[in-house]
Amino acid sequence: MAGGELVGHRGGDGPPALLLHGGPAVPDYMEGCAEELHGLFHAVRYTQRGVPPSVARGPYSIEQHMADALAVLDAVGVARAWAVGHSWGGHLALHLLVAHPERLLGVVCVDPLGAHGDIFGEYGESLRRSLSPEQIARIDEVEELRRRGEATEADLIERFTIMWPLFYAHPETAPPAPVSHVGVECSADTNESLRQHFRAQTLVRWLPGATLPVLFVHGEADPMPVRASADTAKLIPDARVEVIPDCGHFPWLERRGAVRHAVEAFLREGRAGL
Repeated sequence: MAGGELVGHRGGDGPPALLLHGGPAVPDYMEGCAEELHGLFHAVRYTQRGVPPSVARGPYSIEQHMADALAVLDAVGVARAWAVGHSWGGHLALHLLVAHPERLLGVVCVDPLGAHGDIFGEYGESLRRSLSPEQIARIDEVEELRRRGEATEADLIERFTIMWPLFYAHPETAPPAPVSHVGVECSADTNESLRQHFRAQTLVRWLPGATLPVLFVHGEADPMPVRASADTAKLIPDARVEVIPDCGHFPWLERRGAVRHAVEAFLREGRAGL
């Protein structure tokens, strides 16, 4: 696919579901989410283009990431699947919803970026409130390097490590940061593609025409504010939002069983059309 291999895993019973990790440009971390949903879906997950063990070669755009997702479904012989995306992966799932609905059964977005680009200001401020002045200075320095195309992988890993505990409702309970690789070029180029689509209001314009079932699950204490999900859900006919209390950005790690409970209820109520 586009000159390289995407490495992943599959397992579990039920309708097929393509699990899309966040980042972008970090390795797949959705194993725990797949375990949480075991028995509800047959999960297919992979490390997205841009970082080992998958191909680290561009182009890096929303269009290419969507093409990769469809290529993964083709490779495992799945005509239609649920798209279950976390953070950036939830945003990618929404693009698949509007661009390739014929390949999906529905969408589950867990703490996604959402459709509106203005959310990043609130997200950034939420993170910065808990940082020391020295940490803020370093984050700003890395961001400037990234914007100029001069950030190294070590810079981006350091940035991620500083911010990692703040993704938890109780930062002192956060496990060690799991990221050991970051694709520098992928991070820069995919984020530029994100900005272009936000400016074009791609999702804002096209989500109102979506006809598939969509569930948003969002941690109440996530620095990515709940309105990222709530405001996006308002664009989609009959979309549902479940807010998990006392929980940050990784609900299957902080509140084990909460994501499963929300998805089970969604399926049981027939909103999934199954």
